[in-house]
Order: sequence, then structure tokens, then C-alpha cells
Amino acid sequence: MPLLFIRSLEKRLNLQLKDFFLTMQEFFLFSLRTFMAIPKTIRYWRDVLDQATICGTDSIPIVLVSAISIGALLAIEVGNLLEDFGAKTMLGRSTALSVIRELGPLLMGLMLSARFGSRNGAELGAMQISEQIDALRAFGTDPIAKLVMPRLVAALIMFLPLTALSDFAGLQSAAYMAEHYHRIDPGIFWNAVYPRLAPKDFVVGFLKAPVFAVIITLVSSFNGFSARGGTAGVGRATIKGIVVSSGLVLIANFYVSKIVLENM
Repeated sequence: MPLLFIRSLEKRLNLQLKDFFLTMQEFFLFSLRTFMAIPKTIRYWRDVLDQATICGTDSIPIVLVSAISIGALLAIEVGNLLEDFGAKTMLGRSTALSVIRELGPLLMGLMLSARFGSRNGAELGAMQISEQIDALRAFGTDPIAKLVMPRLVAALIMFLPLTALSDFAGLQSAAYMAEHYHRIDPGIFWNAVYPRLAPKDFVVGFLKAPVFAVIITLVSSFNGFSARGGTAGVGRATIKGIVVSSGLVLIANFYVSKIVLENM
């Protein structure tokens, strides 16, 4: 009996490993085809503009809400901690580094992973289930160039200004809380921000935007193309895309910060 259980477990693990490596191979080829289709941007410029509106303009409210909330909360908590050491004047410096390097880009990435990524997965999954993608192939249109490439180009363009907007909103809300909660003069707060920021602080933050754009777009679109099994399959593909892209955003956030800060 134990021997049968071990063999069954071994067989299951082998199948899971094969499925994993096959999925990785398909995802690599899918990503390669998407990047190779970028020169066709001019042909599909209307689709790029539509996707830029979806992932950029329409995402401004959720990015602002998350950035303002975390900036205000960060100012309160860090200010309380610095007050114990008599160093409240360093609140601007501490908040600026946290927002520009980490929290601004990370929150933007997670919010867009949920909003833009879920839309990609659901929309492309529904098209896959209803055989619209097969119809594009039948008419001689490359579905990756038509459906995925515009999403990637739009994300690469729009994630940078969204990151800047997230940083700005987070710092402004932190400055407001510093003035009205901790009673710190705005001049003291901003004088601790501007002279202390180095180029590497901006490189760390803004380099994450294109990395997150590639991860969110490709992972969510790939899962949408892989949807099977009716509406339930679309739901599974959408959820899987959100979970995987959010996890990869967190991992990429760590490694981008580590690599840039160690080499600049």
C-alpha cells in the first residue's frame, strides 16, 4: 500500500512538472511573438490609443486613492516613530524615499494588476471561449499583434506617468499630514525632501514601471489566451492572471531595487 501511494505521488509530481515546463515554454514563445509584433504598432495605433485610455486615464482614480491613503498613513506612522527619537524633521526624507523608491511604483503595479490585468484576462478569455481569436486567425490576422501587442505598448507608455502621479499624490498627502497632524512646517518637510534625493532614487522607482507593465500585460494576456472550459474557465484564467502577476510584481520590485541600489 505505501509503495502504491509513493508511485502515485511520483506520477502526479512528474505530470505537474511536465505541465509547468510546458507552460513556461508556451509563455516564452507567446512573449517573444508579442515583442516581435511591436514594429506593427503604427498599423494598430487606434488599438494602442484605446488600451492607453483603459490602462492610463481610466486607472487614475484608483491610483490616486491608493497613493493618497498610503502616503498619509506612512506620514502618521513614521512621524510617530521619529518623534520618539526627537527626529521629526526627518519625516520628509523618510517619506520621500519610501514613496519614490518603493510604495509609489509598487501600489501602482498592484492596483493595475488587479484592474488592467483582470480586464485583459476576462476579455481575452471570453474571446478565446467564443472562438473570436480563431476567427481572427481564419481571416489572416495575427491575434497577438492585434490583441496583445497594443496592450503591451499602451502599458509601457502609460505606467511611467501613472508612477509619477502615484509618487506626487503620496508625497502631497504625506506633507498634508505632516503639517496638520504632526505640526511640522511645510518648509521643513520639503527642505528635507528635495536636497536629499539622488538620481538613483528616481531610477529605482521609474525603472519598475516598464518591468511591471511587461509582467502584468503578458501574464494576464497569456492566461486569457489559455482559457478553456466555458465561463468558469474564463473566471479561472482571470483569477490566475491576477494572482501570478501580483506575485511576480512583488518579486520584481525586490530585485529591481536590489540590483539598482547595489550598482549605482
